[in-house]
This record gives sequence, structure tokens and C-alpha cells, in this order.
Amino acid sequence: MIDNYGRNIDYLRISLTDRCNLRCIYCMPEQGVLKKCHEDVIRFEEVLKIIRVAVPLGIKKIRYTGGEPLILKNISSLISETSKIQQIKDIAITTNGILLYDLADELKEAGLKRVNISLDTLKEDKFSYITRGGDLNKVLKAIEKCINLGIKVKVNTVLIKGINDDEIKSFIDLTREIPVEIRFIELMPIGEGEKLYKNGFMSSEEVLNEFPELIPLESDKRSTASMYKLVDSKGKVGFISPLSCKFCSNCNRIRLTSMGTIKPCLHSAKEINIREYLDNEGLLTSVLKDIIYNKPSQHHLECDNKSHSLKMMYQIGG
Repeated sequence: MIDNYGRNIDYLRISLTDRCNLRCIYCMPEQGVLKKCHEDVIRFEEVLKIIRVAVPLGIKKIRYTGGEPLILKNISSLISETSKIQQIKDIAITTNGILLYDLADELKEAGLKRVNISLDTLKEDKFSYITRGGDLNKVLKAIEKCINLGIKVKVNTVLIKGINDDEIKSFIDLTREIPVEIRFIELMPIGEGEKLYKNGFMSSEEVLNEFPELIPLESDKRSTASMYKLVDSKGKVGFISPLSCKFCSNCNRIRLTSMGTIKPCLHSAKEINIREYLDNEGLLTSVLKDIIYNKPSQHHLECDNKSHSLKMMYQIGG
């Protein structure tokens, strides 16, 4: 469906939970989050109903996020049911990778095509510090297994000056050896990330200036990433720059949170609770049409007088 600014909205990102098995310093409070009542969290059958209503409006791509989606029982069944919806052409998951190795086979069989793995360091001690106790080896084994299974792998690396900027070259060099896409993401002043932002923000331009050997590639206009590669590399390097280089004019996505609200923009405070319309498909369709058509033209995350959501990233599903 085309929105009010001429953008084709064909991508639905769905946060299945705000819970996670890690406590990354830029995302999750160290003490974790209060467990919500079961009734408050969107159920798989509700997710599937929303997808089926969204498909005739032009939604073709689904990404499941969290929190950490792989902590949920029957996640493979949800992937399988999603893959049965004929018009859905792409199903992906964003995960921290801790549980992925053991689930990769059944996820592949269920219809998972792509996985984005959050990985901010290649050093064990630093991984434990950033994630507050995670096991780096589990993530590295999961990456290798997914590649061997034919699941396309992207690695999401949030750049934090003074913490992992000394490893940028190591991440780039990974693309020489394995067919992964390393995506450097600018730190955003949202939730826990706001505490690190003042001293930790590093722009994509700073990295590109340090690595002139990166060759620019033609990028999908609707992609959030600007793409590059090294000569003769097996993989690619991407830069996601929500602050230094907005991509709002080409944004093609809306978001469904784990509480059943639709966010037309990740950084907007505007949310619409659509669970109350699930018993009326006609009304649900009408509400979704209105949400898509009136998607904001851009975020204002860079403004001091922020109007963006005050929620944590784990509550929204980045």
C-alpha cells in the first residue's frame, strides 16, 4: 500500500516479546524487566490474524524481533504458519544468537530465510561485559551453522565509541572469509542507549573515513543500509545511519509491538492498539489502512525537544 508520501509499505516488523536472555548495556536494564501478564502479550494466533489482514494491503515481508524471539516456545511453529501465507515472500528473525544453534535446523525447515544476529564484539571478555554475561562462542557457532544451512546471515553491530570502535577492522575483515553482511549501526539515544549516547556516538561517516578501501555498492533504495565491500570479499559491509543520514524518505515498514500496538515509526510516540479490532476484520483492515496511509514523513530523533517514544528498544523491537 502506498502511504501519504508515496512510499510503498510492504514490510511488517513484529516484536513477539520484551523479554530477553541477555542484558545488553545499550538496550536492557541490568535488572531485566517485569514479566507481563500472559493476557497482555500478543498471542501467536493474533499475530497470524494481523498478518493475514495486512497481506491484501501489500505486506510481503515479515520480521520477528523482541526482546529475544527465540526464548518463546513454538517459535518454529509460528514461522511455519507464516510461511504458509502465500503472499509472504520473506521471513526473517532478529536474534542475539544465544539459542540459535540448537534451533537453526527446525527454523530452516519451518521456512526461515534470513537471520540478523546482534553481535557487538568479537572478544569474549568484552562480549560478557556488553551483554552482562553472554557466551560469545554460542553466537559464533550459530553464525557458522546458519551459513552451512543456507540461511542468509546479517550481523548487526552497534557502534559505541570507547567500547567497540577498536574492533571495526576485525568485523570488516570477517567479510573476507565468510559470506555475511556486517552492518554497523549508529547508537541511538533511546532507553538505555541514551546514557551512552553523549560520549559513545560514532557516525558512519567517521568509519568510512577510516576505511577508504571499502568500495560503495548500489543499494536497494528502500534498504536502511548503505552497502560497501572489500575487493574479492565473500561478504559485504553495511552502514545504518538513522541520525547522521536519515532514510525516512524510503522507509517501507510499520511495527507491531508485543503489546499489540502498531507503531508507524520506530521513533514516534504514536501507537495504535489494534487488538481491540481483532474480532472485526473489516474494521481491522480499515484501521491498518489508516495507519499505513498516515505514516509520519520522518522521525525527529536528532532534536533536543524529542517527540519520539520514551519506550526502551526491547519494548519496540528495533
